[in-house]
Amino acid sequence: MVTTILRDLYLSYVGTEAEGITELPSSGSNRRYFRLSGTPTLIGVSGTSPDENRAFLYMARHFREKGLPVPEVYVQSDDARFYLQEDLGNTLLFDAIEKGRKSSVFDEEEKRLLHKTIRLLPRVQFVGADGFDFSQCYPQAEFNLRSILWDLNYFKYCFLKATGMDFQEDRLEDDFQKMAAVLLRNASATFMYRDFQSRNVMVKEGEPWLIDFQGGRKGPVYYDVASFLWQAKARYPEDLRNELLADYMDALKQYMPVDEAYFLSQLRHFVLFRTLQVLGAYGFRGYFEKKPHFIQSVPFAMENLRVLLAKDFPEYPYLCEILRGLTHLKQFSDDIQKRMLEVRIVSFAYKKGIPNDPTGNGGGFVFDCRAINNPGKYERYNHFTGLDEPVIRFLEEDGEITRFLEHVYDLVDASVKRYLDRGFTNLMVCFGCTGGQHRSVYSAQHLAEHIHRKFGVKVHLIHREQNREQIIEPTK
Repeated sequence: MVTTILRDLYLSYVGTEAEGITELPSSGSNRRYFRLSGTPTLIGVSGTSPDENRAFLYMARHFREKGLPVPEVYVQSDDARFYLQEDLGNTLLFDAIEKGRKSSVFDEEEKRLLHKTIRLLPRVQFVGADGFDFSQCYPQAEFNLRSILWDLNYFKYCFLKATGMDFQEDRLEDDFQKMAAVLLRNASATFMYRDFQSRNVMVKEGEPWLIDFQGGRKGPVYYDVASFLWQAKARYPEDLRNELLADYMDALKQYMPVDEAYFLSQLRHFVLFRTLQVLGAYGFRGYFEKKPHFIQSVPFAMENLRVLLAKDFPEYPYLCEILRGLTHLKQFSDDIQKRMLEVRIVSFAYKKGIPNDPTGNGGGFVFDCRAINNPGKYERYNHFTGLDEPVIRFLEEDGEITRFLEHVYDLVDASVKRYLDRGFTNLMVCFGCTGGQHRSVYSAQHLAEHIHRKFGVKVHLIHREQNREQIIEPTK
């Protein structure tokens, strides 16, 4: 029946029958999409909610009139359940940045698309709101207390309760009210896309085009920034996210004055709120509707949550307590542990061979300390190691090892940062000297302390020839 109605719409608009009709993969919504081939090729849409469809149809017309890159709608059924729109092709931004998402190394073309998309957002929010009739929005005209509590309870009932975790509902609701007050402290007449993320942007001839904006409403600009830059499976590295955030604020200044410090402080609350909202959606779509894409996204959202909670939100202490407990539940913490980086640092004697890598990854850095002035040639240091004060004083007063380690830190720091960005779990660094007693032990010990202090990762320190091991647990 659906295909028959869409074929009839095509015939009524084009004047000839469609040559074929193919259903396209479904997204997270209940709408169905079809490609009707012919001249021209069009996209047919079937939606179960006429009110939601009417919201989309109104927005599409309005945004086209404002010159925004959205698909043109050509014809619709009388009951607004079916319509035909412009075919933008097959490339979602999410797919166009696939290599970057999987490796956390985004190439120049991927970065160009992301920068163009984030700079487009203020235009959508401000130009899109010009003359916009927010009463046409569905299901809410604006981002308000009711819609915030809907989303927070969506998280509570569809995700938090589904984990079986105990919590005091009245205390949680108190903090929900506090969060709502924070989110609503800035009135805004801008358009809030609400689900602005790379799956809802298409790429046509190298340019971003907007789709699936029918859930939009009047609301603050922060929400869309949080949705895009903290999309769970996009996995933007921190440096790229900061670049895109700076780009957004620069573009935003064309429309309003921007206090960057205040903007960033307020944005944190929207990132937390958006993370809870998407976890609610993942819970409902994944656990209840059994859609695998949403279940697969949960670990990425939980990792976002874990990083967010590294810095406290004093406005809602009980909520943060519950969320920290949530991230430590076995079903989530096990996944985090699997993806957590461990740096293995080993001191050794060359005459006994370079250490093997037990992870099967083939090893990592091997630094030769034998060019450094050797305290082992002096009998008075024979009973000490690189952990003992006499040897430490000798090496540091000589100074060669300090300059050596400065270069080591630069190299290893760069690798640790990239390993963290890319989700790698093992890095090995070895220091060798003649006897594996003085210079290599000093170097391994100092690198371990430096890496842990700077990155907070787990460090497994092994002084092989001294038969000493130490685990330095992660701090974040």
